[in-house]
Amino acid sequence: MSGTQQVDAATQRRLEELIESEEGAMNRFKGVLALAAVGIALAMSLFHLYAAWSIVPTTVLRFAHVGFTMVLGFLLFPMMRRYRDRFMPWDWALVTAAIYVTWYLISGGDDLQDRIIFPEPKDIAVGWLLIALVLEATRRATGWIMPVVAIAFILYAFFGNHLPPPWTHRGYDQERLLPHLTITLEGIFGTAVDVSATLIILFTIYGAILGATGAGKFFVDFSFAATGGKPTSAGRTVVLSAFLLGGPSGSGVATTVTIGTVAWPMMKRVGYSGHDAGGLLAAGGLGAIISPPIMGAAAFLIAEYLKISYLDVLLMALVPTCLYYASLLFMVELDQRRIRARPGFVEPPPIQVERVGVMFRRGWYHFTSLIAIIVFMAMGYSATLSVLYAMGLAIALSFLSKEHALWPMKLVRTLAAGSEQAIGIAATCACAGIIVGCITLTGLGLRFSDIAIQAAGGSLVITAIYTALIVWVVGLAVPVTASYIICAVVAAPALMKLGVPDYAAHMFVFYYAVLSEVSPPTALSPFAAAAITGAGPYRTTLMAWKYTLPAFALPFVFVTDPQGVGLLLNFLPGMTWVDVAVQIGLSTLGLAALAAGAQGFARHPLATWERWWLALTGLLMVFAALFEVVGLSHPHWWGLGSAVVFLGWQMRPARSPTA
Repeated sequence: MSGTQQVDAATQRRLEELIESEEGAMNRFKGVLALAAVGIALAMSLFHLYAAWSIVPTTVLRFAHVGFTMVLGFLLFPMMRRYRDRFMPWDWALVTAAIYVTWYLISGGDDLQDRIIFPEPKDIAVGWLLIALVLEATRRATGWIMPVVAIAFILYAFFGNHLPPPWTHRGYDQERLLPHLTITLEGIFGTAVDVSATLIILFTIYGAILGATGAGKFFVDFSFAATGGKPTSAGRTVVLSAFLLGGPSGSGVATTVTIGTVAWPMMKRVGYSGHDAGGLLAAGGLGAIISPPIMGAAAFLIAEYLKISYLDVLLMALVPTCLYYASLLFMVELDQRRIRARPGFVEPPPIQVERVGVMFRRGWYHFTSLIAIIVFMAMGYSATLSVLYAMGLAIALSFLSKEHALWPMKLVRTLAAGSEQAIGIAATCACAGIIVGCITLTGLGLRFSDIAIQAAGGSLVITAIYTALIVWVVGLAVPVTASYIICAVVAAPALMKLGVPDYAAHMFVFYYAVLSEVSPPTALSPFAAAAITGAGPYRTTLMAWKYTLPAFALPFVFVTDPQGVGLLLNFLPGMTWVDVAVQIGLSTLGLAALAAGAQGFARHPLATWERWWLALTGLLMVFAALFEVVGLSHPHWWGLGSAVVFLGWQMRPARSPTA
């Protein structure tokens, strides 16, 4: 079965709109403007590839990165949809202003850095212009929410001295705030832009190269072949293809759309409803953001915030990723048992697909560059050089296929596409820098952590619950990357103050930031899946929560269980591999119990009280600290005992389904 199955025109338009809502509605120019856009995007890619190989001063790299982002943002994204595919006079003005600001910052050199404390009037004027340009570029590429949040933080920095305690601060004027945000490496050009300029854009270029070589289509087709083309393996196919495609893409919406257009007809044949199928597709797409070797942009930020290598982040994500997909597999296995148990179910005929061995021999090289990234990092190379070498390997191996060989003109378009795909993330990072700069200058992060700890009465478990809710609420409004950046400086310190290791606190924040991918009003993956299946978008979102929530109980283990950091492959003093194995085993069993409770099916259909029994059993094994707070000792053992009793209960003869 080919991964090129088409959807109807109306659905295709709807999918394009949903993708554009995440990545922006780009102009489709022709003629000179099209050549100019490709030329500037190509220049951006070549500049960053050169910077990855050679040495470019930090300030120059960050200034140029934001400059390219603003110029391409105003060139490629219209001010309003009705001006799409037209380059208006104000676009010329904004591009000119972006070029001027970038030149001013780069040419200022050390003299500009020396004027941070006592800026000149021109520095202030250029600072205001830069902030306005960044906000407008972000609005065009990602929507209005991030700029509005950034403006709110700027107002807080100016007028926070008029607020009541504990939110009050000394207040800052423009001579203090503007240089902090626009000249130093603490605001717009802070950590987020640094990561965007040194890592994220390289991985988006690499992702564009993989897409141009046909890797995405191959991974989906390979998954169908690996499951034998059996319609009753539809759920397994979605999970496997999400794992293979999600790692290279790092995009939840793109993974959902790519898999959904192919898998939905097969899922429909086997008996999946539109809502259930859409929820599973969205859950598979969400896995793309947490799957090595190319996790979402926030993963690169974790490495930078913690001052560790990207390989360390991948290792920390390895076990949680496997447990996430294991949870999905539990869900789909129960799906298939539930569907096959329906009265009148007839096994659909198998679908003709190529044998998996034949497919692997034809496209084995698509896996090579992905493995090479890990190998290079394990050999001691930086993530920057590792992905650079992997790009070269992917380009060289592309010539094994006549159809996908990256000849010069195709390579030029691919490199340009890589920079174009990075604009939204780069603009988000620059805008988030405004927010982070205001937080660090006003001391809001430390103040907020004190407030959270006091509200929780000093309890780590309650603080973790509050932190998860805060990250989730922030994620309702902004994308994953922005949600992580904001909460890493606001919410994570509260956990660290209570003794949680910094890496565990940041991974906890990261996983709950990922929930924004399936949380309205930015639930783009479920909305895209609903457009494919024809189901209601909000009910599909609820189904996506059903499939993902068992796994998202897991991060509480990182921060509330002293042995829980073993799931991140980190060892506290006295811990051994046996302790890690026990944690993995308990988490696996707990997730299986939560999955069965969420599905309402185990060996037999479950009554409501049985579903609650299983949910409690799973939480006892996964989130034991919650029960220790209320005085229950050894919750893990209670959970295991409850699981054994439940299995004995389920071994009874089959009953008719209960209401």
